[in-house]
Amino acid sequence: MSRLNSIRAIAFAQLRLLNQTLESILQFWRARLFRRFVLIVLAVFILAIFAHSTAARPILGSLKQPKVIVISIDGAMPSTVDRYLSTGVLKPDQGIGRLKRLGVSALQNITVTPSLTAPAHIAIGTGSTSVNNNINANSFHLVVSPFTQNISGFAAPIGGYSVGRDGSINNHAQTAESLWVALRNQGKKVVAATFPGADGVDITIPGIDDSPILQPASDRTVDYTVPYGTFGGVGARGFSLTATDFNSAPSSTIEQLVAAARVSYSPILQKSTPLDSFTVGGVDYNIQVAALDTTDDRKVNYDTLVFFDQDQGIQPGPFNLPSSGPAYVRASDRTSRRFYLEGNENKAGTSFYITNLAADLSQVRIARYSVNYIPRNSAVLADVDDINNNVGFWVSEADFRIPQQISPGFTNFPEIEREAVYQDQVRTFVDYQTRIALRGISQNRDADLVLTYIQQPDGAWHQFLLTDPRQPSDISDPNSIGNNQNQEKIKCYQSYLQRAYQAADTAVERIIQAVGTDRFGRPRSNVILLSDHGFETFHTAVSINNFLSSKGFDNTKVRAVSSGPAVNIYINLQGREPDGTVTPQEYVNLQQQIIQALGELVDTNPNYTHGQVTPVFAQIHGRPVPSDLNDPRFGLDTNEFIGQDYGDVFALLNVGYNFDGTQIPVVQRLGDATAENPVLSVPSFYGAHGYDSTLPSMSAILYAAGPNIRRGTIRQVRNIDIAPTINRLLRVRSAPTVQGQALNLARLPISRR
Repeated sequence: MSRLNSIRAIAFAQLRLLNQTLESILQFWRARLFRRFVLIVLAVFILAIFAHSTAARPILGSLKQPKVIVISIDGAMPSTVDRYLSTGVLKPDQGIGRLKRLGVSALQNITVTPSLTAPAHIAIGTGSTSVNNNINANSFHLVVSPFTQNISGFAAPIGGYSVGRDGSINNHAQTAESLWVALRNQGKKVVAATFPGADGVDITIPGIDDSPILQPASDRTVDYTVPYGTFGGVGARGFSLTATDFNSAPSSTIEQLVAAARVSYSPILQKSTPLDSFTVGGVDYNIQVAALDTTDDRKVNYDTLVFFDQDQGIQPGPFNLPSSGPAYVRASDRTSRRFYLEGNENKAGTSFYITNLAADLSQVRIARYSVNYIPRNSAVLADVDDINNNVGFWVSEADFRIPQQISPGFTNFPEIEREAVYQDQVRTFVDYQTRIALRGISQNRDADLVLTYIQQPDGAWHQFLLTDPRQPSDISDPNSIGNNQNQEKIKCYQSYLQRAYQAADTAVERIIQAVGTDRFGRPRSNVILLSDHGFETFHTAVSINNFLSSKGFDNTKVRAVSSGPAVNIYINLQGREPDGTVTPQEYVNLQQQIIQALGELVDTNPNYTHGQVTPVFAQIHGRPVPSDLNDPRFGLDTNEFIGQDYGDVFALLNVGYNFDGTQIPVVQRLGDATAENPVLSVPSFYGAHGYDSTLPSMSAILYAAGPNIRRGTIRQVRNIDIAPTINRLLRVRSAPTVQGQALNLARLPISRR
C-alpha cells in the first residue's frame, strides 16, 4: 500500500511540474517579443514552401520581381505552337506551353497592316494602327526628306510630326505615343531590352543638314534602355583553305600558346599570310589563324583553330568582358566562338565558326561572322556599357546572306554547311538576347514593366518555310517544283523550323525562371508572351522597279520603297518634297496611272496559278486628293489606309508573291517567257509576312500568365490591345491616342481614359 502511495506521489509531482512548464510557455507566448518571433519564423517557412522553385536564391532577394514582363518572339504562329505542343516538339510544362496552360491564351491575335516587324512592334508599343503611329513598313520615305532618301521603320518618328506645305515642322503633334511615356510620367519604372522604338535616338530627317529633331531621344528612352545592335561595316565572309596554306608557326605564336597553357600534340601550323584584314572604327585588324592538335592519340589530328589579331597576339587571359581574347574553335563542338576587336570605339566584335576541318588540313572551311555592336547613343550609354561589360558585345543575328551565298566566300561551301552556320547563329543570338533580358531584369527587380524581344523564329521562317509545291527546293533550278522537289530537303527544313521555336521557347523559360514560379508553376511576374505577325509561303519574287520601268514611269518622278509584300510608291511632288518636280496636276495623272498599272498586273503561268488568271496585287490604295489643286493640304491628306509618310500609292501583294528575294543573276520561273528584266522570278528564300493582317496565317500569338492573370481562352484580340492592357495591369491611364481596348486578363478595375 505504501508503495502505491509513493507511485501516486511521484505522478502528482510530475503533473505539477508539467503544469508549471505549460504555464511558463503560455506566459512566454503572451510576451509580445516571443509572438513576433514565432510569427516571423512561420512566415518565412510558408514563403519558402510557396517559392520552392526559387529556393536556390536567397528568399528575400526573390520577393521583389517586375510587375509585368512582355516578351515578343518574332513571327510565332498560334497554329504552329499548337502543333508543336501536341507533337512534343515543345514541352507543355515550360516556356510557351507553361504560359498557355496556366494562363490566358488567344485563338487569334490580329496584327496591323502591313504585318511587318517594325509596324507591328510600334503598334504593340503604342496601342495604335500603322496609319496613326506613322510606322508603315520596315523601310519607307519621309515626305519631308529628299526624294531619294529612305528611313528605317525602327528609327522613324513614332506618331509622325506636323509639317506644313512651307516645310515648317512641329515635332510635338504626334498622333501616337509609346506606352512608356505615360508610364514614366506616372512614376513607373520601365526596362526595354532590344525592344523596337526604345533606342535613345534623336530622330531627324535623312539627307538634310542641320535637320530639326522630329522626335527627341527622351521619348525613346526608358529607365534601362538597350538598343538593338547594328552593323559594324564588315560583312560575313567564308574562307576555304588547304594544307598548302599552312606552314610551321613562327616562334612568337608557339611561345604565346605555351604561355596561354595551350598544348598541341602535333607541330603547330599557321596560315602563311593573314586570314583576313579589315578596318573597324578606324582601327586596322589583321586576323591570323593557327592549327592545333589537342588530342593525345599519337596521330596527326588537327582539331582546333585559334584566331587572333596580329597586333594583339595570343594573350593568355583572363579576359574581362567585352574582351574575349583569341578565339579557340574546336571543329567537333559545332559552335562559334566570339572574338572582340580590341581598341575600336564602338566596342564591336565578330565570331568564327568551322564548318569543315580535315585532320590533315587538306580541307578547311571557316565562316567569319559580320562585325556588330550596340549603338552607343548618349542617352543610353550607361546601359549599353553595362551590357558590353557583363553580357558582352553584340553578336551576329542569323544572317540570311550566308545560306543564300550573298556574302563573299560561301559559294563553294556545301549547302548543309551554310545551313549549319545559320543554325549556330540562331542558337547563339537567341542566347545572347536572352542574357540581355536577364541582365535587365536582374538590375531592375523593382521595374513595373520589362519589354524584351527575341528575333526567332522569324529568321528561320524566312529561310526554311518550304511547304508549297510551287516553291523550288533548289533556288537555282526552276524545275525543282512539284514532283521534282527534294523531299529530304523539305524534311530537313522542317527540323530547322522546330529548332528555332525550341530556341525561342528556351528563352521564354529562362526569363520565367529568372523571376521564379509559385507552387503551381505560374510566373511570379505577369508575363505576356506575344508575336508581331504570322507567316506565309511565297513562290514568286516581284521586281517593282522592273515593273514601273516597263510601264514607262520616270524614276526621278516615281519611286517605290518595298518591304516584304508591301510597297509605298512616292511621287516627287513640288512643295512637299524638298527637291520636288511634279506639279499637282501631273501628280493626279501619275497617281491614277500607277493605280491602274498595279491593278492590271496578273500572273497567267499555270505552274503557279493552277490554270487561273491571278492578280498579283491584293490591295491598292491612293492618297486622298483634294478637289482644289491649290489646297495647302494637297499631297498630305490621309485616310484609313494612308498615313502621313505612306506612299502616294500604297499596295499589298497577294499571298505567294513577295518583293524581296530577286536573285542576282535573275532565275526565271518555269514556263515564263524569257525576258531581260523580268518582273516575276524565282526567289532566293521561302517565307514572308506583311500581307493583309486579317488573314489567319498572319495571326500572331498571345499567351499570358502570372499572379494577376486569370486562366482561360479569348477568341480574338488585336496587337493594339496590348498597350492598354499593360496600362490596366499597372493601373495607369492610357494616352488619348490609344486605339486598342484593354483585355480582361485580370480581375482588376479598368482605369478610365
